[in-house]
Amino acid sequence: MPFTVITLKKVPNSLRGDLTKWMQEIATGVYVGNFNTKVRGQLWERVVQSVGTGEATMSYVYRNEIGYQFETINTQRQVIDYDGVPLVILPKVNDEVSETNYIKGYSNAAKFQKAKKYSKKYSPTNEPNYKYVVIDIETDGLDYNDNQIIEIGAVKLDGGKLTNFHQLIKYDKELPTDIIKLTGITQDLLDENGQPLKDSLMEFVDFIEDFPIVGYGLDFDLRFLNKYLKDHDLIKLSNKPHDLIRYIKREKMLLSDYKLKTALVSYGFDDYVPHRALEDAKIIYQLSTKVNKFLKMVN
Repeated sequence: MPFTVITLKKVPNSLRGDLTKWMQEIATGVYVGNFNTKVRGQLWERVVQSVGTGEATMSYVYRNEIGYQFETINTQRQVIDYDGVPLVILPKVNDEVSETNYIKGYSNAAKFQKAKKYSKKYSPTNEPNYKYVVIDIETDGLDYNDNQIIEIGAVKLDGGKLTNFHQLIKYDKELPTDIIKLTGITQDLLDENGQPLKDSLMEFVDFIEDFPIVGYGLDFDLRFLNKYLKDHDLIKLSNKPHDLIRYIKREKMLLSDYKLKTALVSYGFDDYVPHRALEDAKIIYQLSTKVNKFLKMVN
């Protein structure tokens, strides 16, 4: 990943503390680290928001003609682009640097490469043909050895076409009050609409086929599903699993936590999570369409 250097001067201690979580301070006010583009952007945004009247610069590996790029804030030095090459200008005292004095843009060689890149005409065959299934379950507790599945939901994406799967499960015990409050699923609802678990599992397996499985905190769902598949003499799931939370942790390293509602807000969604299997699967699917690392993986 690209090497990054950030230098700070006269900034709040809180900002220094933030940077030490992700970078190594090799000298006073000098921080180094390796990040992808997304994380680097988030760190610099944090610097800009917190620098106050202090000064900060950032230098990083970049695909241009000299192999690096830099940013500054509250410094006398100004970054300009001279024929495709980034330069730092230190103006004289009481003398402002006018960008009109410099030729901005890319060199002729760089312009040629860009023209070559963007001359390719768009083709519908370049559209991604995503295929995966987002799953979610509701249970009467957290222990797959002692608790039971009460609802299964899934959303299958097959080349732009979405289909849904939903089953409530028959329940022969008294549903815990905290589960009723959390999910809105009642004993009467399960009595009236619940299906035998084995039948539901067989239909679920048929629905997901051999598509990759996606979830949020997916290990929880798979432990329950595979446990009850085995109990009913059915074959355990062998679909390729992808836990969306792992991709989000790599893409958004600075979240306060990684609860589903927190992740939703960070990608511009409402934070409401209904705790119903199909509705949650739909929400997780919508979230999956915004997570860049995940989309690159499934394409």
